[in-house]
Amino acid sequence: MASRERRTFRTLLLAATGLCLLAGQARAEAVAGADAMPVAPGSDSKWGFDLAGRDTSIAPGNDFFGYSDGSYVRALVIPSDHSSWGAFNVLAELSQVRVQDILKQLSANPVAAPATIEQKLGAYYDAFMDEKTIEARGTAPLAADLDAIRSVTDRTRFATLLGQAQHGLQGSLFGLSIDPDAKDPTKYTISLSQGGTGLPDRDYYLQDKFAAKKTAYQAYAAQLLGLIGWPDAARAAGDVVAFETRLAQAHWARQDERDPDKTYNPMTVDALAAAAPEFDWHAYLAAADLPAARDLVLSEKSAIIDEAKLAAGTDLAVLRAWLAFHLADNAADLLPKAFVDASFAFHGKTLSGQPEIELRWKRAVHATSGAMGMAIGKVYAARYFPPEAKAAMLTLTGNLKDAFRARLEHNAWMSPQTRKAALRKLDNQLVLIGYPNTWRDYAGLAVKPDDAYGNAGRATAFDWAYWVGHLGHRVDREEWDMTPQTVNAYNNPPFDEVVFPAAILQPPFFNPKADPAINYGAIGGVIGHEMTHSFDDQGRKFDEKGRLHDWWTAADAQRFQARADRLGAQFDALSPFPGTHVNGKLTMGENIADLGGLTLALDAYHAFLKGRPAPVIDGLTGDQRVFLGWAQVWRQKVRDDRAKMLLVTDPHSPPMARVNMPMHNIDGWYKAWNVKPGDTLYLAPKDRAQIW
Repeated sequence: MASRERRTFRTLLLAATGLCLLAGQARAEAVAGADAMPVAPGSDSKWGFDLAGRDTSIAPGNDFFGYSDGSYVRALVIPSDHSSWGAFNVLAELSQVRVQDILKQLSANPVAAPATIEQKLGAYYDAFMDEKTIEARGTAPLAADLDAIRSVTDRTRFATLLGQAQHGLQGSLFGLSIDPDAKDPTKYTISLSQGGTGLPDRDYYLQDKFAAKKTAYQAYAAQLLGLIGWPDAARAAGDVVAFETRLAQAHWARQDERDPDKTYNPMTVDALAAAAPEFDWHAYLAAADLPAARDLVLSEKSAIIDEAKLAAGTDLAVLRAWLAFHLADNAADLLPKAFVDASFAFHGKTLSGQPEIELRWKRAVHATSGAMGMAIGKVYAARYFPPEAKAAMLTLTGNLKDAFRARLEHNAWMSPQTRKAALRKLDNQLVLIGYPNTWRDYAGLAVKPDDAYGNAGRATAFDWAYWVGHLGHRVDREEWDMTPQTVNAYNNPPFDEVVFPAAILQPPFFNPKADPAINYGAIGGVIGHEMTHSFDDQGRKFDEKGRLHDWWTAADAQRFQARADRLGAQFDALSPFPGTHVNGKLTMGENIADLGGLTLALDAYHAFLKGRPAPVIDGLTGDQRVFLGWAQVWRQKVRDDRAKMLLVTDPHSPPMARVNMPMHNIDGWYKAWNVKPGDTLYLAPKDRAQIW
C-alpha cells in the first residue's frame, strides 16, 4: 500500500484465514498512579460465564447474541480513544499495559549508544515518547527524504524511489515481500501486490456513499502537504486523490484477493517489463536490494500492470506530490503535534468515528512492538505464559484435532479419495502455542535515544533486509507471523499450521478455573476455527505439504461449494445498516471457520465427557454452556463509521453474526435451546449449511 498498510502475499493469506481482532487497539486508564488492569467478561464469575451480561427477555431462538450478550453490550461504553470495544480489546489492553511495564523498566537506565536488545527497546520507546525533541526538530527529519522526492525528474528516478521505499517511510505503488512460494512452500519467492492508495478500500474512491470520506481525505492531503511546505498544497492534493482514484479503478475487489488461485501469477521480470515497459522494473528491484531478481509472483496481475502504466502516464509533478503526501502520512506520529493531530482527525475521527486519540505511551508501545516485537515477546512470554498453560493448550488442541478427524472420517458427502488426503493434511497440521522456539536477532538494528523518525526508518530497512536474507534458504515452518503479546490467532496455509500466541490464552478465551464447557466453547471454538481454516473455501486448496494445487475430486469440490454457497447466501442477506449488506464472498472463509470451529468444540466437549452426564450449572446444561462460551467471546460494540468500514474491508462478519449465524446451522444448538419453527433464527434442516 502507499501508506499505513503494506499488503503482501503473506498478509493477504492471513487476512483470509486469521482470527480477527475486530476492535483495534485497547485502552488503559491511570488509577492512583498505576495502570488499571482490565477484567475480561466472565473472568471474575464462579464458573467462567458472566450471567448478568445476558438479556433473558430475549428468546435464544430469536437472537442468541442478544440473549447471551445483550445486557453486557448495551451497557458497554466504547472508550473515547477507540472505535470499538469488547473482549478482544480488554485482553489487548492488558497486553499493552504489560508491554509498557516491560519497556519502562528497560528504559529506566538510558545510554547514549544502545547496544544490547534491552537497551535498544528502552531507547526506541523513549525516543517515541520524547515529544519535546520531536517538536523542536519540526520537519527537519523529513528533509533528506523530501529532497529525494524533489529529485524525481524522470521515470527511472521515480521507479528507484519506489524501490527505496523498502528502506524507510516512503510510500510505494506496490507491496513487495518475500514469501513462501505457494506452489513450492519449501522455498521463498518475491511477491508483488497492488497498492498506491491511502483510503481503506477501492470502494471509498468509487462509490457515492463514501464521497464525504473521499472529500475529507483530499482535505487531509492538502493539510499535510501544507505542513511540509509543498507548493500549492490544495491543488496538489486534488491531483493526488485523482491519481489514486485511477489506481482504485484498476484494483481488484477484496473477495478476489482471497482466492490463492487468482493471486498466484508467476512471471519473469523480463516478461513484466514487456507487459508494462513504461515502468523501469529493473531500477525498482535494484533499489529494493533485489538486483538479481529474475522471477516474481504477482498477486493482482492486471492491477499491477495497469498501475505501472497509469504512473507512466501521470505528470511527474503529481507523482512527486503523491510521494510527499504519503511520506508525511506514514511519518505523522513521529513528527510535531500538528501532524499527529491532523492524522488522527482523519484516520481516527473521520474514518472510524473515534473521538479521542490514544495516549502517547500506547502509541509508543505499538511503535516499539512493530519494530522489535519478537524481542518484547521473549520477555512477555517468560513473564506471563507459564508452562502449565502451554500444556493445557496442547491437550485442548489434541482433543479438537481428534474431533475433526472423526468428522472427516464420517463425512458422508466426501469421497474416500479426498477424505484420505484430507486426513493426511490434518495429521500433518502443525500447532504452535504461546511463543516461537527460536527468537529473532536484532543485533544489526541501530537505535538512537533521540531519533524517533530515524529509528522507524532504520527498523523498516532492517526488517526488509531480514526478509531479503531468506531468499535462497529453505523455508522454516516454525517462523511466526505474530508476536506472543498479540491477542489473535491464525492459520498459515503454505505451512499447514495454526498458531495461538500467548496473549489470547486468557479469559474469556481460556480460563483454567472455568467450567470445561465454557473453555471448549471459547478457546475450543477458536482452535477449531483455525484448524478448519485449512479446509475453508480457500484453505482447502493447499495440500498436506502446503502446496497450492487441486487435490479434490471434481464431484467433491462441487459438493463442498454447494454447501459453502448456502452459507454465503445466509450472510449476504444480513443488513447491519440501511443500504448495506455483509459480503458473503469476502467473509466466506471466516464464516466457514466459525461454523466448523463451534461444531468441533461441541464434539470435543462430548468426547471429553467420555459418556458421563454433563453437570447442570445455574440451570444450564453442558451443551448450553458450550454455546454461551463461544458467544461471550464476541461481546463487542463498534462505532458506526468503523462498522461500515469493516463491512467493506474486513473478511470477518460483524460480532452479532459470528454468534447467531453459525449456531443456527448446528443441529445441536436447536436441541440445546429447544429452538422451534417460528423462532427468528430457525432454519429447516434442509436449509442448514453443514460442511464439517
